[in-house]
Amino acid sequence: MTARLTGRGRGILGIGLAVWIVAWIFGSPVLAPAAAGLVLVVPLSWLWIRLTRRRMSAHRSWYAHRVVEGDDVRIELRVEPTSRIPLPVVVVRERIGRLGERGVELRRVGGAYRGAYDLRRVPRGHHRFEPMRLSLSDPWGFAHATVEIAEVGALFVQPRLVALERLFSDAGSALAGDSRSSPRPGGGFDVHGVRQHEPGESLRTVHWPSTARTGTLMVKEFDDSARDEIAVLLDGNEAGAAGVPPDSAFDAAVRAAGSILLAHVRRRRRAVLVLNAAGTQTQTVAEGVEWDRTLALLAAAEPNARIPAAALLADGADAATRARELVVVTPHLAPALVSRLLERAGSRGPVAVVVVDASTFAGSPPDAQTEAQAIRLRAAGVAAAVLRYGDDLRHTLGTVPGTDTRVSRDMAGAVSA
Repeated sequence: MTARLTGRGRGILGIGLAVWIVAWIFGSPVLAPAAAGLVLVVPLSWLWIRLTRRRMSAHRSWYAHRVVEGDDVRIELRVEPTSRIPLPVVVVRERIGRLGERGVELRRVGGAYRGAYDLRRVPRGHHRFEPMRLSLSDPWGFAHATVEIAEVGALFVQPRLVALERLFSDAGSALAGDSRSSPRPGGGFDVHGVRQHEPGESLRTVHWPSTARTGTLMVKEFDDSARDEIAVLLDGNEAGAAGVPPDSAFDAAVRAAGSILLAHVRRRRRAVLVLNAAGTQTQTVAEGVEWDRTLALLAAAEPNARIPAAALLADGADAATRARELVVVTPHLAPALVSRLLERAGSRGPVAVVVVDASTFAGSPPDAQTEAQAIRLRAAGVAAAVLRYGDDLRHTLGTVPGTDTRVSRDMAGAVSA
């Protein structure tokens, strides 16, 4: 945007011209200098703004390597002009996704202009920064210009997880025989087809009946998805929108699902996260890069599921149904979902459910129906935990001291002390 005069600048310019005319009519030598000053200061201010609004570079930074929901974050801004003419008053405004707009006046430090603002108790999510808008004005407010700098980016805020020593579902897994069985030959995968042998492959996976029938060396083809021992289904039901982030029902569900996954990864168990949101997403969970991807998926999750969780459990090809153990984390225990859990518990192995009582996050009393459904599930052998507003996640999901509490350095940033 080009430099322009403000209402105050136009007013001062008008007054200066009027005083000049009066001084000329009455021949007053006293009024002439004052009139000249008023007339000249406005165009000079406009020229100052115009000369300094040339291309500038901007940078944004924060010191925390990992930002966890509920933290306070200080955003540092630095603007470097290409012009050698000192900048006038500089105010930076930018919008950070659903966190809203922030503004700060920059101060000259060396050859750059710096400023900072604080984000208090940031909620979980990927908060995108929109382009910076620099507002330039002279100290008297006579001229003004707005410059937009396309310095975009995102603040990644991961969920606050807790280190669980023992899970509430452990008793059910033990009764079911604990699904941590030895892998099948060929890597522990389920055989779902055969294909031609490729040079360099082991002959241990040769499928001899097919080889004899076709006259070509054939090997077994295994299905990777069957490796997952534990599937954690995080249900993005719209009921999770109850409450205000970072203390909404769905935020609590995300923390519960992430903490359960973390506990299994620390036990070196194969796990998979199934997110039922706007689109169903699946992520294998392990230390390293896969754990970072899991945190990113949990951070961006929203309660905007398009299909009910019960529908996912009805699809036999889904990772949630093919895992040896299943944990469902949901803010809404629908009757159809209860039926699916009971069916699986009677035929497929350990099942657990964490129900987030969304009514308590909206300021209402605990939902009696939710507790009744949880009791029904427990009676049928399904491990069920009910998480309400203000509950201690460690206590609700089950913590027993005395087991291995080591957490890798890459994963420790997501764990609440």
